[in-house]
Amino acid sequence: SKFVNDKWMIKNGFLNDIQEQKPWWWNIKVQKLNLSAPLILLPEVSCQKAIEILQEKGYDQAPVVAESGLILGMVTLSNTLTSVLAGNAEFSDPVTKVTYDQFSKIGLEDSLGKLSCILENDHFAIVVHEQMQFNGNGSSFMKQMVFGVVTAMDLLTFVSRNDKK
Repeated sequence: SKFVNDKWMIKNGFLNDIQEQKPWWWNIKVQKLNLSAPLILLPEVSCQKAIEILQEKGYDQAPVVAESGLILGMVTLSNTLTSVLAGNAEFSDPVTKVTYDQFSKIGLEDSLGKLSCILENDHFAIVVHEQMQFNGNGSSFMKQMVFGVVTAMDLLTFVSRNDKK
């Protein structure tokens, strides 16, 4: 069962440590990765426009975020092209038709060890930062802001450039 799987427990925040001998980078915070600001697509962007934007900007993937700040998922160039070519989506359809809504989020304060566990099963994680916002009547709420998208290559690059062995 996944509830007795230590890696699942770490990924979902139920356990902090599983390895007695952790690598030197295990407890370093995600914020230490040199992530560039992500390209964000709004849900009404068409599949055609998403393909053009991703190709023009040199990105393979981008988070889809509603104007309210709600993270709807991730769109990838390959999934968009595959869906359109297979007839499951039209170029004119909104990008939400080809958006992956199953994704992992990780905070800037989380450890690279937790990120490593997430990336064992997922191709990427969306890095989020929670921010307190106040509306006109003075009531507050927490809003998640997309800070970046992190892949196994980002983690590997950090580890290899900073290897302390």
